[in-house]
Amino acid sequence: MTDQSPTSDRDDRPAGTRSIESLTEEFRRRDYIADRSLTTAVFLALELGRPLLLEGEAGVGKTELAKVLAASLGARLIRLQCYEGLDVNTAVYEWNYPRQMLEIRLLEARGNADQATAHDIFSSEFLIRRPLLQALENDDGVAPVLLIDEIDRADEEFEAYLLEILSDFQVTVPEIGTIRAELPPRVILTSNRTREVHDALKRRCLYHWIDYPTAQKEFEIVLARVPAAPERLATEVVGFVHRLREADLTKVPGIAETLDWAAALLSLGAAELSPALVDETLGVVLKYEEDIRQIRGEQAARMLSEVAARG
Repeated sequence: MTDQSPTSDRDDRPAGTRSIESLTEEFRRRDYIADRSLTTAVFLALELGRPLLLEGEAGVGKTELAKVLAASLGARLIRLQCYEGLDVNTAVYEWNYPRQMLEIRLLEARGNADQATAHDIFSSEFLIRRPLLQALENDDGVAPVLLIDEIDRADEEFEAYLLEILSDFQVTVPEIGTIRAELPPRVILTSNRTREVHDALKRRCLYHWIDYPTAQKEFEIVLARVPAAPERLATEVVGFVHRLREADLTKVPGIAETLDWAAALLSLGAAELSPALVDETLGVVLKYEEDIRQIRGEQAARMLSEVAARG
């Protein structure tokens, strides 16, 4: 799947003129609040031309960072969503067999079938370019941002296949030859750490762990992404979510759930939290029935009191 970002705000500055501060400001302009350590990792990945592996719990903003980076650079975002069973045909390329069969039929109709060679049907015009090959063959004049999302969900065999691409930014198509990127993509890999990524892949990347934000940072994120939310509501939502993250839940909420909850409460006209309102909307922030059953009622009221006491 390929996402395209607008290219009207391109960052055409050569390497070495971009700074950590300017990246931080670019991200903030797009409502992505990043701490300096994360921005430093992105800056070094850009300057050194190295892939950046982002690990962290689901919902902490790993995928969003790639989207914001593409927008900040005025580059196209090319996204490869990983899953178990992902193979070369889906990720890199496959042959357009219907078109090849049609070409063979046309050659037969012209009486040229005997003179036809493999090159006639195994050429680049019959190649279906999947995300990885699209990222290598781009001709936009601006290096695209290649997002390899949730690499930990792919098989180890596919992870090993990535090594050639991330080492030399090239891929070999047996019928055509080796295709090299003239303008290597900026690569962001994400992992929720459902399994360990192999050391060989990690060595080719810079690394950064994105943790859940502090309450103050998450409050700033809510105000940036849900600007109509009253400050009191934003404070209480953030405080309650942080209290949920301390609980023994099947799945604690991420930043995405915090933002969804703030937007949902705002759509209900809420200016502050109440025990009844929390009970009615827990399904926005918690996604497992046993978690909702554990929190709803007395526990939610107790947590809300603790949030109020913390100020």
